[in-house]
Amino acid sequence: MHKFISIRTLLLGLLLALVPAASFAQFGVGISIRIGPPVLPVYAQPICPGDGYLWTPGYWGYGDDGYFWVPGVWVTPPRVGVLWTPGYWGWGGGLYAFHAGYWGPHVGFYGGVNYGFGYGGVGFGGGEWRGGRFAYNTAVTNVNTTVIHNTYVNRTVVNNTTVNRVAFNGGPGGVAARPTAQEQTYSRESHIQPTAAQVSHVQAAQTNRANYASVNHGKPATAAMSRVNTREANQQNRIANGVKSGQLTPGETAHLENKEAHINNEVHNDRAANGGKLTPQEKAQVNHQQNNTSKQIYQDKHNEKVDHPVQQQHANNEKEHPHR
Repeated sequence: MHKFISIRTLLLGLLLALVPAASFAQFGVGISIRIGPPVLPVYAQPICPGDGYLWTPGYWGYGDDGYFWVPGVWVTPPRVGVLWTPGYWGWGGGLYAFHAGYWGPHVGFYGGVNYGFGYGGVGFGGGEWRGGRFAYNTAVTNVNTTVIHNTYVNRTVVNNTTVNRVAFNGGPGGVAARPTAQEQTYSRESHIQPTAAQVSHVQAAQTNRANYASVNHGKPATAAMSRVNTREANQQNRIANGVKSGQLTPGETAHLENKEAHINNEVHNDRAANGGKLTPQEKAQVNHQQNNTSKQIYQDKHNEKVDHPVQQQHANNEKEHPHR
């Protein structure tokens, strides 16, 4: 049996991030399985949505139906002065265990995994706290300097070697990294659990079938998001709920996912061409497209086509005998 702890245990592992980090270095907090996660997908970092947001890289979570992608996202930290240490998968004793991420005064050990955007495997080069404000290193983070002025450029943190997309530490084919003495010191600091927004982000990712490696073959359509609970995330949740309930057929789901991916790509390209912003006309166009997609989701979920045979038979019976 490849899995023996559910997604609820993974979320519990996230909440256990308050436990002193020495435990994280010794035990697999979260779930343990026998198959390692897929390689990390290649994706572009969305532009920082505003001053004070910190980047949390995407990673592979594990649910009842296998590995699913948790999109990278900009979030607000729980307080000034803390940094995010990403979670990571580690191999040991023939199993892969997930070590939950946490907030703390320093970035600790995250398995040597190269998540990119300042998380090159050791520490964090994407920015630093200067007093009560966070300064962004625009050499590795996507920040609009015409809006956010507390920035600097440090190219020494850029990893110019071949990017290793391996998503786990240790074992056959994993990253061969061990905690440094400094990282072990950081592990004994007081840590803060993921915020409610982060937990909600994981839950939303887990309910979206398009995020599962068994569906996207390791290439999620939405690999990163600008913020938690954006409209695109809400649309994805509606699609996911339709798949789960059987209201959406595989063909309808694929059509809707393609429309969402097209909108996301269009927004990304427009932002890239306009210094990270959308013009009023582009915003109106995106809103119009999302409105159309929203209507399509509703229509597809309320037509007579269903995915489950029992539900389909029930729909057919209702059509043949509407007054029965």
